[in-house]
Amino acid sequence: MNLNKIKGNTYYIDGPTNCGIFVFKNKNCLIVDTGINNSEAKKIDNLLTVKNLHPKFIINTHSHLDHCGGNLYFKKNYPGCLVYTSRKEKLFMENEELFSSMLSSSYPSRAFSRSNKPIDVDFILDYGVNKLNEEKFTIIALPGHSIEHIGIVTPEKVCFLGDSIFSSEILDKYSFPYLYNIEDSLSSLAKIKDIDADYFLIAHSKKLLDKKEISELADKNISNIHSYEDEILELLEQPLTREDILENITILNNLSLDFYEYHLNLSGVSAFISYLYNNKLINYSIEDGKLYYFRSK
Repeated sequence: MNLNKIKGNTYYIDGPTNCGIFVFKNKNCLIVDTGINNSEAKKIDNLLTVKNLHPKFIINTHSHLDHCGGNLYFKKNYPGCLVYTSRKEKLFMENEELFSSMLSSSYPSRAFSRSNKPIDVDFILDYGVNKLNEEKFTIIALPGHSIEHIGIVTPEKVCFLGDSIFSSEILDKYSFPYLYNIEDSLSSLAKIKDIDADYFLIAHSKKLLDKKEISELADKNISNIHSYEDEILELLEQPLTREDILENITILNNLSLDFYEYHLNLSGVSAFISYLYNNKLINYSIEDGKLYYFRSK
């Protein structure tokens, strides 16, 4: 992990989850996403300490643990450090069982356990311009991967995108990345192409992207979604259950599954089913206790 300068007072720390850093004149700093746990947060802190930087603000792009798990470390070690996110992501961060409950459609089994501590949020961000320590940051609604994912543009026109868009490396390795809402994802990807920024950082990427590169990547993400949409519609030329759809796309796309990934991908299949049904492209029937989906004629 290294502290990498992007432009002016805007930096990023590369890691399993890239985090953004903005340095204020008084050596306080803003961290955008803090990694998955105390261990990763400690590594981030060590890099900041070398530069005599003091974490004062945290903005979380969304509530998934690999983006906010490190908050607990910074809140403990830097009293007065303030956490910001969107309204609905706050709900998930402070009620840690909600995401696993959503994946399991019930109270989650112990196999879902990822964190047993709520992650407190101090303030909800408004969309548009927000002022932190006399500097202006633009907050952009980018839902889709999660319920109210946000992007952050610094005063120096650097945009931190979190998981609102997936890098080429991720798409090549995991062609079926988790999406909560397909329609929102497509809308957010189109919006990303029009963001007024010069540089863009994605959470899971090995490189910083410029305006042209992010636009091309948005198109690749959109194409990937439509590819799965077409694949599922083709599968539904015959009636299939949700589990049948997952089985087929897993085999056809050589996806790897453990217990957690199975439920994550099953939820992703549900997102496509909702999207296709809401757009009247598929219908359903219930027979002998099974719910079947099929393509509309």
